[in-house]
Amino acid sequence: MSTQAAARANASPSPWPSVARAVALLTVSISLLLTAFAWPSVRSSVHDVPIAVAGPAPAVKQITPLLDQRLPDGFEVTQVADTAAAEQLIRDRKVYGAIDLSSGTPQVITASAASTAVAQTLHSIATGLRQGQGSSTAVTARDLIPLPAGDPRGAGLSAGALPLVMSGLLAALLLTRLVRGNLRRVTGAFAFAITGGLAVAAILQFWLGSLDGSYWANGGAIALTIAATSLSILGLESLLGYVGFGLGAATMMLIGNPLSGTATAPEMLPGWSGTLGQLLPPGAGGQLLRSTAFFDGHGANHAATVLAAWLTLAMVLCLAGNLRRRPTATVEDRAAQPALHATV
Repeated sequence: MSTQAAARANASPSPWPSVARAVALLTVSISLLLTAFAWPSVRSSVHDVPIAVAGPAPAVKQITPLLDQRLPDGFEVTQVADTAAAEQLIRDRKVYGAIDLSSGTPQVITASAASTAVAQTLHSIATGLRQGQGSSTAVTARDLIPLPAGDPRGAGLSAGALPLVMSGLLAALLLTRLVRGNLRRVTGAFAFAITGGLAVAAILQFWLGSLDGSYWANGGAIALTIAATSLSILGLESLLGYVGFGLGAATMMLIGNPLSGTATAPEMLPGWSGTLGQLLPPGAGGQLLRSTAFFDGHGANHAATVLAAWLTLAMVLCLAGNLRRRPTATVEDRAAQPALHATV
């Protein structure tokens, strides 16, 4: 103990340029973190959100300019003939909601399970349209696919996005530190994805009441998200080492999570960021979970394809990293053989 204390006392302090570099690095880091998480929220707006307008063609043509006037380029309108067609588009996750003009009383049909933010926007738009037209007819509102009664604001689903990304990062970190061998790491990642997915689904569905639908389907969606995240980082680490781990972690945490659109909707994120977010595991996983929990799997094809593509890429990276390390290990083993024979 006295030797270690003497060594610390005799160690010279770091030069001031090193302190300046550390401060600069920390400043850049906090700036990137703030930009990654705050920019999508501050710049979020309604643009090109798909909705349906049900009713006769003259009524639809009359209301479309009014929508553009209140929210320019806010909606991508699909015209349908009646209420049943509009409801089918909502159930298939083709649109977020509908304005129904086919009956005598105008009504707004929403699906808060798809996005509470879009549902609230449709409510305000309908009220504004009625006031703008000077009509005294009340606009009724109906939530076709509501969120569970235990979590009517969807807080559990929104808050669960970050822990899913963190669990994938933590799995990759622990497996690279505690487990040797790519096959064992991959096996551990798959095993954790299954157990973690079932555990998270149980908490969200049975305890917090944030999910509906099939527990096994929800658990599978979460497991697929965790597997795509952790195995992608493991594959990059296997091929590129620490640089690959940092690249994978930054992609999932600083790009994938803020641009996932889980709390609002991908169409509400600024510019192209919503489309990019749906091509990464956090965004695709959030959309897949909404489909399995509230829409009987409708609209899940794109998200499932994205996650499967990331899993395939991850396995290719792991295989490439394993093949790259194998010649090095063989050379080391051959170099160790003469020393082993000499010892014997």
